[in-house]
Amino acid sequence: MNKLLNINPVGLGLRREMLDEFVQGVPTEVGFMEVAPENWMTLGGKFQRQFRQLTEQHDFLCHGLSLSIGSVDPLDINFLKELKKFFDLHNIKAYSEHLSYCSFQGHMYDLMPIPFTEEAVKHVVTRVKQVQDILERPLILENVSYYAAPGQEMSEIAFTLEVLNQADCSLLLDINNIYVNSVNHRYDANAFLEQLPTERIAYAHIAGHYNEAEDLIVDTHGSDVIDEVWSLLEHAYKVHGHFPTLLERDFNIPSTSELINELKKIQLIQEKTMQNNKQSA
Repeated sequence: MNKLLNINPVGLGLRREMLDEFVQGVPTEVGFMEVAPENWMTLGGKFQRQFRQLTEQHDFLCHGLSLSIGSVDPLDINFLKELKKFFDLHNIKAYSEHLSYCSFQGHMYDLMPIPFTEEAVKHVVTRVKQVQDILERPLILENVSYYAAPGQEMSEIAFTLEVLNQADCSLLLDINNIYVNSVNHRYDANAFLEQLPTERIAYAHIAGHYNEAEDLIVDTHGSDVIDEVWSLLEHAYKVHGHFPTLLERDFNIPSTSELINELKKIQLIQEKTMQNNKQSA
């Protein structure tokens, strides 16, 4: 198991709809949970008490939505200071964000692709270091889905590797995003995965998506994980060893029992590849 994060191997994104059930008892299959801090920082009353109860008893990660690491707008220093207070209060184990931007003279409420250029690499790296200095903790970056590549001078993999190496930061490996991009931009998902640096993978996301057309997939986190994405996760374990993996489901949220079935599938794939890796060693 990858030891960049010392947490249990299978996790679930916590949504507000789950609170009443989970404060009565978190399913044993859920080894850790993750939230978007922007959705929880300002909550008070019952929600805040329930959330604090869970963070006192379980491992939590945060996956941000509005840092906008690739934007040319100045970093929101006050927001970062509030993030730090939130992380400290709830003993958040790690903080990740999207390798993208979502603001230009104000929030755009969508994740936009950073141009794949050397100039953009340097810009992002400078901002990553500023964020880490303020938060006094590492920033983990997620490979993102994108639907256009304006001003592209580098490949997606080359851009991602340059940012990770120059910023000396870890990767949140989103398996579904690799699959989505491989279809939309016509590249080999396995080959992309194999080029990623094992030592930088902190943890992974897996999720469902929506097929807009035969050659266009939209990353939605609103449906079950498909077989091709499960296979890509299995390949990731074969190539990079095991790392904590979290199931994302943002809407069309099914019953907890259905979510647990997908968590069990993550665990089964981990156990299968662990055994295969031992036999081939």
